[in-house]
Amino acid sequence: MTTENNIQDGMSISDARKNLSLLPSDLHENPRCIPLTRYGKPVMALMPWEFYESMVATMEIMGDPALMDQLRESIKDIEEGRTMSLDELEAELNL
Repeated sequence: MTTENNIQDGMSISDARKNLSLLPSDLHENPRCIPLTRYGKPVMALMPWEFYESMVATMEIMGDPALMDQLRESIKDIEEGRTMSLDELEAELNL
């Protein structure tokens, strides 16, 4: 089965149905999101479970104002050079 040609345009739901048992191994070998189409228009997406979990985790973080504030502050710390090496951290923590 070849779904590589369908990445941009998508795969029809009927084609996905015909190839459903092959799609998991195909997506394992070539991880990506495949748009599933009905009448040529994308209506849903087929993706590896790891992609889905990653998206959900990202949305949870982005939906939490406190975590986003911490992330922005961490990025600012890095940009302004407020970092330390692992050796410095271990020394500070007496590890």
